[in-house]
Amino acid sequence: MSTVTLVAKAKPQLFLEMESVTPDAFAGKKASDIAELPVYEGNTTLRLADFFEVRGDGGTTAADTKIVIKGDATRLKYVGMRMTAGEIEVEGSIDQYVGAWMEGGRIHVHGNTDAFTGVGMKGGEILIDGNAGNYLGAAYRGDWRGMQGGRIHVKGNAGSDIGYYMNGGTIVVEGDVDVHVGSHMDGGRIVIKGNAKSKVGGQMVTGEIFILGTLEVMMPGFIYRKDVDIEVEGVNGKFALFEGDTAERHPKKKGQTVYGRLYLKV
Repeated sequence: MSTVTLVAKAKPQLFLEMESVTPDAFAGKKASDIAELPVYEGNTTLRLADFFEVRGDGGTTAADTKIVIKGDATRLKYVGMRMTAGEIEVEGSIDQYVGAWMEGGRIHVHGNTDAFTGVGMKGGEILIDGNAGNYLGAAYRGDWRGMQGGRIHVKGNAGSDIGYYMNGGTIVVEGDVDVHVGSHMDGGRIVIKGNAKSKVGGQMVTGEIFILGTLEVMMPGFIYRKDVDIEVEGVNGKFALFEGDTAERHPKKKGQTVYGRLYLKV
């Protein structure tokens, strides 16, 4: 695998839109060609070379290409947008829309990410060593298609509205989360190893939410069914199974109504 290293040399005055920073865009290009790729600061089109030193050439294909970002990335947006293969490694924290609509490959952020990480994600993997912001694996505002596939794993905490309109895939948060987890969820799996607040699974249609810590307030539309012994993300234990949101319309399978499932560790 060929590695292209981007070393920050100038901090943008505004947030920098970086949708050209993907293994797909770098594949088959020399370092000099990559340096000329466009980035956007406000309404101004600039070159990647205006902000980064580019070291190394892209691989033959996206799958053969790895991108490493060194230096301050806290004003970089849309890194890994729509990528289909390859790897991106961010050595610190980064701003919004990391891996937005990505279809494959792997992104590893060694720090924190801001809002809309993995928005509309269809495949691949995002690993965040720190915390994630609001709308993790969610739908873009005004859309009903949230995360549809792939996996997001957050080692720290996450904000509000994670898995908003989620249709598939897996989100794992090892820490705590804010309100509105899995709102309008219609498929997929969310695992919260820490604690959750309120409004979990509001208007949920199908899918699974697991809470291994505490839940401050249970939504009134969820009905307790039974206790079950299960294993989730390497943790074995007894969980109270709730189904809902009963205030929402639900599909039927073989004449039986299909509900979303919320598991709360006993």
